[in-house]
Amino acid sequence: MSHTSPAAAPSTPGGTGGRRILLTGVTGFLGQAVLRSLLETTEDVHVTAVVRPKGSVTGRKRLEQLLRKPVFASWGELLEKEGALGGAADGKARLKEIFDARVGVLEGDLTDMPAITEPVDTVIHSASSVSFDPPIDDAFRTNVGGARNLYEALLASGQDPHVIHVSTAYVGGISKGLRQEGSLRSDVDWRAEFDAALAARERVEAESRKPETLRSQIRTAKLQVGRMGPKSVANVSEEARRDWVQQRLVDFGRTRAQSVGWTDIYTFTKAMAEQVAEELWAGNGHRVSFVRPSIIESAMKKPYPGWIDGYKVADPLIMAYGRGMLPEFPGLADSILDVIPVDHVVNVIVALATQDVSRRGDDAYYQVVSGASNPMPFHEMVTAVREYFTKHPLEDEKGRPIEVPEWSFPAVEMVEQRFRAKELTAKIGSTAVAYLPATKRTREWTSNLQKATSGLTMLRKYIELYRHYTKTEMVFDDANTRALRAELPEEFLATHDFDVTGIVWRDYFQQQHLPAVTELTKAYSRAKSAQKRRASRPTPELKQSTDSLAIFDLDGTVLATNIVQQYFAVVRATRPRRTWPAEIGGLLAAVPGYLRADQRDRSELIRLVNRRYKGYRAEELRALMKGEAGRRIRASIRPEALETIERHRAAGHRTVLVSGALDVLVEPLADLFDEVVATHMDEDGSGVMTGYLATPPLVDEARANWLRKYAALHGADLSTSYGYGDSHADAAWLALVGTPAAVAPDLGLYAVAKKKRWQILEW
Repeated sequence: MSHTSPAAAPSTPGGTGGRRILLTGVTGFLGQAVLRSLLETTEDVHVTAVVRPKGSVTGRKRLEQLLRKPVFASWGELLEKEGALGGAADGKARLKEIFDARVGVLEGDLTDMPAITEPVDTVIHSASSVSFDPPIDDAFRTNVGGARNLYEALLASGQDPHVIHVSTAYVGGISKGLRQEGSLRSDVDWRAEFDAALAARERVEAESRKPETLRSQIRTAKLQVGRMGPKSVANVSEEARRDWVQQRLVDFGRTRAQSVGWTDIYTFTKAMAEQVAEELWAGNGHRVSFVRPSIIESAMKKPYPGWIDGYKVADPLIMAYGRGMLPEFPGLADSILDVIPVDHVVNVIVALATQDVSRRGDDAYYQVVSGASNPMPFHEMVTAVREYFTKHPLEDEKGRPIEVPEWSFPAVEMVEQRFRAKELTAKIGSTAVAYLPATKRTREWTSNLQKATSGLTMLRKYIELYRHYTKTEMVFDDANTRALRAELPEEFLATHDFDVTGIVWRDYFQQQHLPAVTELTKAYSRAKSAQKRRASRPTPELKQSTDSLAIFDLDGTVLATNIVQQYFAVVRATRPRRTWPAEIGGLLAAVPGYLRADQRDRSELIRLVNRRYKGYRAEELRALMKGEAGRRIRASIRPEALETIERHRAAGHRTVLVSGALDVLVEPLADLFDEVVATHMDEDGSGVMTGYLATPPLVDEARANWLRKYAALHGADLSTSYGYGDSHADAAWLALVGTPAAVAPDLGLYAVAKKKRWQILEW
């Protein structure tokens, strides 16, 4: 089978005979099922899939990767079980043969559609973004621009295939009562909306660069990462600006959709895409059929009962309920929750693609739904879900069964107010804990509060997105779909039926759908637990290496003390006892200023404290360090730190201590490391310290820049190197090494370490 570039003809499966189908969206949930069903239905079908290359991975390779997906892997197992191998060694090999013979690839993407040069009898357009809240320009570019590009490519090819355009039942927007099939009636013009959506990003980008917006983001960034250095502040500020742009464009999309009568940008753009199909394809005398499914969920029968490829629309809410996270939800108890198994949708598409169907015009709009023929009130679904999780409860992190709540379906506003209050409480708690000293307990509080805030924010987002679907008073008619079924031959319906009246929803949820999505959740939990177990394993033996560094911070890492405590130790050793109260009083008075300085910039704290050494002589301090004071410093080394240093030296790593403390004060530790890099104090002509540093202290980004050069000078490989620090300021240089470790970290570094999955050590 030949493979060609996107600009040329697609790879052509099989010969020239048979029904030739062009399929978009093949890597999606629905597209995968459609492809398998087409290939299973008749050997006379040959499919060309439009697949976008991804980096160095070609579209053909991405298509072949689908063979490992359950939808196709299960087919290979079935072929092997039935002995239908056709000479192949096993089911996998037979499946590969089928793909090679009957599935070609048109390398490209609907946003940059390649030319269609090979003959096509039928086109199944199932590609789209199914996110409910993407930025407005992304949604229009994919769902509307992609459809436009496809139809323009078909027009340019000069061919006349039947197009099966997959849309959504919610394409008609917000309304009440019976929603009939047929063409939409709307004054909204897709071309004007498309142009406005793409232009929105330029306007929002300009708005994001206004001084008042940037100043706000800089202030926030300084509070978050000021201790890591100015470059980090700039990076976080710019990241915040980009996030602001994205959220603003999401708001543009949601608000614009609702302003013209749609629930969200997804349903709005799907409606506009139908306009594109009607204008460019049907309007030019070509045949198009529209398939409008409602909420697509797991399979009833094919490819096997319960098959689902990841969470779908209703599943995040179902699993949040199963975890006990949704005490209430803003839905109408008597609202019809219109759910349809994926194989019912597939069977309608395959019927239109392979059977002789004569329906045209408004008769060719098929709502593949359940609400009219087999309605399921929201409260019935909730009851089925509650019964299932009562009998098969999920477990919390400690293995205890989770009790699910019983919903009373209160007013929408009441539920939303409760969630906002909980979210606000969690955020206030996080802010308050941030001002507490960093201890193991406060780190646990921080972690729990961050999880709570994140979880509540996500749930509120789900509520905002899905409440229109759970409080709708619409009922979707399926008269055309039922009429289509009546036209189809019995032999086709024997394997591809889509009669919804036979579905018992309680059985469907409890015996098929909920076990499937619960297994997805459990698989995720198992992976997460395995990750935690790996993180909690004893430290493995270090690999022998002469080009690896082991970089250690001093204060709070190797030593439990800090530079203020070190200074007071010097005072005690060099000043008369009668002067101690005054010195202590001065230090205590300065502590609030020191704390503020440390929050702003670590180097500012180092300068302020080290200024107190003005008037000391370096020789005096050096002699002091050779005596009792030095022995006390050695005695204050954390045992775990000493053990770790020795392990690195035994592994041949170059050990380096880097500190903002004065160099003369860390001399007692020099023999433990291959090199010590510390702060040097400027001295006058008589050897008296001036209180000013000779060079800026090596902290935060300055240490990171120093480390890059140091590694280059010594031929060290940072990717195999190690770093140990305790402060948020240390995150800047810890990020450079392959194995960073946060040692009894402050809350800022703790948050970074959790996010980046660095090792957290409690020395």
